[in-house]
Amino acid sequence: MTAPDETPLPAEHRARLAARLDDVLARIDTAAERAGRDGREITVLLATKTRTPAEIAAAVELLQARERRLAVGENRAQEIAKHSHPLLADDGVPRHFIGRLQTNKARDVVAFAETIHSVDREGIADALERRAEMAGVTRQVLVQVNTSGEESKGGFAPTLEALGPIVERLRRSPVLHPVGLMTIGANTADADAVRASLRSLRTLRDALRTEHGAQELVELSMGMSGDLEIAVEEGATIVRVGSAIFGARPA
Repeated sequence: MTAPDETPLPAEHRARLAARLDDVLARIDTAAERAGRDGREITVLLATKTRTPAEIAAAVELLQARERRLAVGENRAQEIAKHSHPLLADDGVPRHFIGRLQTNKARDVVAFAETIHSVDREGIADALERRAEMAGVTRQVLVQVNTSGEESKGGFAPTLEALGPIVERLRRSPVLHPVGLMTIGANTADADAVRASLRSLRTLRDALRTEHGAQELVELSMGMSGDLEIAVEEGATIVRVGSAIFGARPA
């Protein structure tokens, strides 16, 4: 069996990655300042779909050197294995799962991620709970909300009537701990529509905290490469960034 390649990212690639990363951090900090927030309190979640261990390791090191809050997020269950690569295995960075999840992948995701962003239906909560109980672990979860109303996106309807029961179900779980909400912003060039879709997540989170006493719902996972400024202005605690840091994905 061929040993995994432990070669770090070439210097020129690392320099380009560092420049993109610094641009993203500047965008976060500028938006946070406009909102009266501290950009260093926002977690930069590296979206690592299709990225190599060398790329991920370099981004992690650069963020650590800049003393930023960070986590590594995988979108695809079939790419989880790459995170056991020698360049990544002992980096001490929290792992999140941020993609659409099928019930037959719940075991792999529970083994990989301490925080799971994509609880978008009751059946996923059930599958994750079973697998976490079997593994003897606890996991943090976020409830995915379809705040844009787009049919192509998963998630619960953006109403208290839809969210209240799933939040209460998760609060009763001995192994799944709800810590917040997640959404994907409206897919449009209309900045006002994007803002509305992200603002509604904060409004729903705050209402659940008030009306259901769910004070543990702290996190708002929203904002990606294209709309992170709006997300930060609207209260995001976690922004999921891939291409703006790593560059365009290979064709």
